[in-house]
Amino acid sequence: MFRRKISEEEKQESSNFELPSLSRKEAHVLDLLLDTGRDMFGLEMIEASGGELKRGTIYVTLQRMQEKGFIESRQEARPAPEVGIPRRLYRITGLGSRVLAAYEAARSVMSADVIMGS
Repeated sequence: MFRRKISEEEKQESSNFELPSLSRKEAHVLDLLLDTGRDMFGLEMIEASGGELKRGTIYVTLQRMQEKGFIESRQEARPAPEVGIPRRLYRITGLGSRVLAAYEAARSVMSADVIMGS
């Protein structure tokens, strides 16, 4: 098996890598989007969260997650005569899936250490 030599630049890049922060609410949103397998409205997430997500914080959380690149959104297509603020549908991104998987793996390792008494 051949191993490629890692350049100094690659070493520097990997040593500067930090796992993006992920709050419990953000993880819950990502879980909901993965579990349903479809785009969701903010109010749908509140209803499906079992009380974990609240009306007063969901849209701030969704905006922050969008800025981090964990989710993306699009406006709902609405028929012409309807008026009012268009609703937004949210979906998880590849980055959001990877960050959630990394945190779940870390949590699994940490809980295994606790159980094993290490």
